[in-house]
Amino acid sequence: MGGTRIHVVSDVHGNAADLARAGEGADALLCLGDLILFLDYADHSRGIFPDLFGKAAADKIVELRTARRFTEAREFTRRLWATVDREAAVQAAVRRQYTELFAAFPTPTYATYGNVDAPDLWPEFARPGTTVLDGETVEIGGLTVGFVGGGLRTPMNTPYEIDDETYAAKVAALGRVDVLCSHIPPEVPELCYDTVARRFERGSAALLEAIREVRPRWALFGHVHQPLASRMRIGATECVNVGHFNATGKPYVLEW
Repeated sequence: MGGTRIHVVSDVHGNAADLARAGEGADALLCLGDLILFLDYADHSRGIFPDLFGKAAADKIVELRTARRFTEAREFTRRLWATVDREAAVQAAVRRQYTELFAAFPTPTYATYGNVDAPDLWPEFARPGTTVLDGETVEIGGLTVGFVGGGLRTPMNTPYEIDDETYAAKVAALGRVDVLCSHIPPEVPELCYDTVARRFERGSAALLEAIREVRPRWALFGHVHQPLASRMRIGATECVNVGHFNATGKPYVLEW
């Protein structure tokens, strides 16, 4: 291969220990969002939710959601949140996680937001050497790399969801790119379906259109933790889900 090596992570969800090593041997680290961990379905003791309400409550909410008893799950969480100042409690917990996670980023890191992130807080924590991009591009190793952050509107109402038109405008603002980086996948069923959650996550039609028209060499994304297809070629573009970093602790490696 050529002389440039980048490592790419997405869906870090609180895994600061592995994040601190994720850039080793690379010319740059790309982070495609979802730094925050609200609840770890593999370890119910980790995340903002069990920190606030305890592991037993986390066990219960996972049990309800896994059984697809979503109405009961919403009512259960509604009662819990009524016992605290939700906005203050969550923001304090997010700040604690961001302090640790941004300190783990190597130099240089290029990052964009995920749907569970809080973009308004990022300027407070991003240090020199970490560049935050959203609807913007950067040149790395002679290639143009574009970033689009956030997710689209869903009933889950996660913290950074935006409407389709605003998202499409960010995609269009990139122009010609060699590498298209986003948190969510293009709107392709195989790339959007989570085989464990047994549901389709929202993908972007604007990303799919850009892939077909701009024809970047790579389209990189995360968001879907256990995808039906982790990679797919669309025309000239290799589309890759870079993986659920919280679970694997390993970055995706791209060289040219």
